[in-house]
Amino acid sequence: MLKIGVLGAGHLGKIHLKCIKQIEQFELIGFFDPDEVVAGEVENEYQIRRFQSIDELIKAVDVVDIVTPTVSHFECAAKALKQFKHVFIEKPIVTTTEEAKKLIDLAEEANIKVQVGHVERFNPAFMAAQPFFAQPMFIETHRLAQFNPRGTDVPVVLDLMIHDIDIVQSVVQSEIKRISASGVQVISDTPDIANARIEFANGCVANLTASRISMKNMRKSRFFQKDAYIAVDFLEKSVEIIRMKDIDPDKIDPFAMIFDLGEGKGKKQILFDKPKVYPINAIQKELESFYEAIADDVTPPVTIFDGYHALDIAYRIMEELQSSTNNQ
Repeated sequence: MLKIGVLGAGHLGKIHLKCIKQIEQFELIGFFDPDEVVAGEVENEYQIRRFQSIDELIKAVDVVDIVTPTVSHFECAAKALKQFKHVFIEKPIVTTTEEAKKLIDLAEEANIKVQVGHVERFNPAFMAAQPFFAQPMFIETHRLAQFNPRGTDVPVVLDLMIHDIDIVQSVVQSEIKRISASGVQVISDTPDIANARIEFANGCVANLTASRISMKNMRKSRFFQKDAYIAVDFLEKSVEIIRMKDIDPDKIDPFAMIFDLGEGKGKKQILFDKPKVYPINAIQKELESFYEAIADDVTPPVTIFDGYHALDIAYRIMEELQSSTNNQ
């Protein structure tokens, strides 16, 4: 059993506390939050120890779960890594790519595990779609959210689009050749709706759209690859697969849906799949996977390098957004 402590007891921090209490391989030692009111409420509600400082908590545990505001991620993670503690850190990993590089150096020097909380990797719909991915060559994502005044202090790319940036890079796994982007400022000082086009060295193109001023919430991604189309609804947690299969013209099923490719090109059968999506708690699943990475001494499913690359791509997109805005 590994001793774990949580830094940050806000909305997401409370969810982490609840999930950790359900994971028998972890012993929840306590938490720290600088807000006296929040800390007092959490201590009473969860009946767990409240530490008086970050350093005090780090010394008492084997694993540090960082669920603080992004601006404090680097300080918290650096302190934990210097004490040779395993670190789970929420997305985005830190505020800047320079901070991310420093964390990578600290993690390699300490030789411990670090996992970044890109929770959509553990969305049951995305997990159900995994066996069907075979080098997608065009990807389209839409992540739309209804307006919330509390979210406007963070650029929409770092708040929303970064989820899909991580998903896309996990599926494509190719170097980026070119990025272009455009966006519109509607109610804040940074773009509230943004679109990015990412071209990969292997020929894949990803078109990502994120908005925080939509009338309804949407989290959908579509993956197009040879002879297949995969639609993942992260919000409704559903997957649809449409595949084409070569058929023998002498053995055509009269009830099958057939696609004629044209003169001399043969025919293909259209197959529809709707994989079973098993309900899981994605946050609990990612925390369990981190325990397994530590216990089995294997690479975490979402590494510190994944977190760095997602942040780096996000900043490259924001640079393109700034450039397009200046040219308007």
